[in-house]
Amino acid sequence: MTQNTLLTPYAAPFGHLPNRMVMAPMTRFRGEEDGTPQPIVADYYAQRASAGLIVTEGIWPSSRGQSGWRIPGLETAAHVAGWRRVTEAVHAAGGRIYAQLMHGGRHGHPLSRIDGDAPAAPSVVVSPELVHVRDGGKAEPVTPRVMTVDDIRTAVDDHVAAARNAIEAGFDGVELHGANSYLIHQFLADNTNLRDDAYGRGSMENRIRFAVEVVRAVADAIGAERLGLRLSPGNPQFGMYEADPGPVYRALLDEIDGLGLAYLHLTDNDRYPALDDLRPHWSGTLIANVGENGDPTTKEAGEAVVADGRADLVSYGRAFLTTPDLPHRFAVGAPPNDLDAAHLYTNGAEGYTDYPALGARELQTSTST
Repeated sequence: MTQNTLLTPYAAPFGHLPNRMVMAPMTRFRGEEDGTPQPIVADYYAQRASAGLIVTEGIWPSSRGQSGWRIPGLETAAHVAGWRRVTEAVHAAGGRIYAQLMHGGRHGHPLSRIDGDAPAAPSVVVSPELVHVRDGGKAEPVTPRVMTVDDIRTAVDDHVAAARNAIEAGFDGVELHGANSYLIHQFLADNTNLRDDAYGRGSMENRIRFAVEVVRAVADAIGAERLGLRLSPGNPQFGMYEADPGPVYRALLDEIDGLGLAYLHLTDNDRYPALDDLRPHWSGTLIANVGENGDPTTKEAGEAVVADGRADLVSYGRAFLTTPDLPHRFAVGAPPNDLDAAHLYTNGAEGYTDYPALGARELQTSTST
C-alpha cells in the first residue's frame, strides 16, 4: 500500500471499515446541564459519519468522574436516550461510533460537577490547569481527596455500568480513556500516583493494576471485541510526568493483549516513540494518533504510519472537527476548513455543526488546480 492507504477498507475484528481514518475524541462542551447531549450533537457526529470509525468526546461514566461543566455523561436514562439519538443518526448516515468513557479523577471542581463535590484521585496531587466551570468560566483547581480502595472499586463498577449504558444507547462499542491525564493515566504516571498500597508505586503489577481491572471488568460486561483502550505514554499534558514510560506500558499491554480487545488507540510523541516500542507488544488492531500536542496530522503523516506497519488505522482530531467530509477531501486533494477557534468550547451550533462539506464549485476548483 502506497498512495491513498488511508482510503483503503479495513477488516477490523469489530466490523468492516470503509477507510482507515478514525475521528479522534475531542471535548466540545455541548452537553445539557444534566449531562445529556444536546440535539445538535447528533447532527455533529452524523455529519462526520464517513470516517471509518468515530470515537466520541470523553463521556463521564458517573457524576463522580465529571471533569467539566457541560461535558456529557452516560449514567442516567436521559443520557442513554440522548446518546441513542446520536447513534441512530450516525448509523442512518452509514457510520460506526464508539463511546469514549472518561473519568476525570483529579480533574474537576465543585462548580463544574453536578453533585457539587470535590474530585477524588489516586493521590493528593493538584492539577496545574484551570478548570472549566459553570457559565463558561474557569476556576483554580481544587485539591483532590485520595481514593480509598472502596472508591477504586466503585470507579471500576461505574465504568462497567456506563459501558452497558453505551451498548443500550446503540453504540458499536466503548473506548476507555487511559490517556491525556485522566483517571487511568493518573494511576499509571509517576507524579500522580504516590500510593504505597496495591494500586501504587511499589511494583509494576501494582502500578498497572487499576488499568487492568477496568479493562477486564468492562470486557467481561460488554465483550472484549467491543472494547478499545486509548493510551498516551509520556504525554506531559496537564502536568503529567513519566520518566520512563516503556516498562510500564509494555507490562500493561502484555497483561491485556490476550483479551482480544477491539483495538488499542495509541498516541506517539517525540519524548517516547510509543508506536515503535509498543507495537510488538500488541497483536490486535492499532489506531495511531501522531498529532498529540503538536501540529494537526496531515494526510501524508497518516499514510506513513499505516504504510510502514506501525498502525492499522489513524485518528484525526482537529481535521475532523473542522471538516465533516475529511475522507472525501483527502481523496480529491482538497484542504480542510479553517478552525473557528472563538467557538471551539461554546455551547451552540456555531463553530460546531456549521462547518461546510465540499460543494460542487469547491470540488471543481480543487480538482482543476
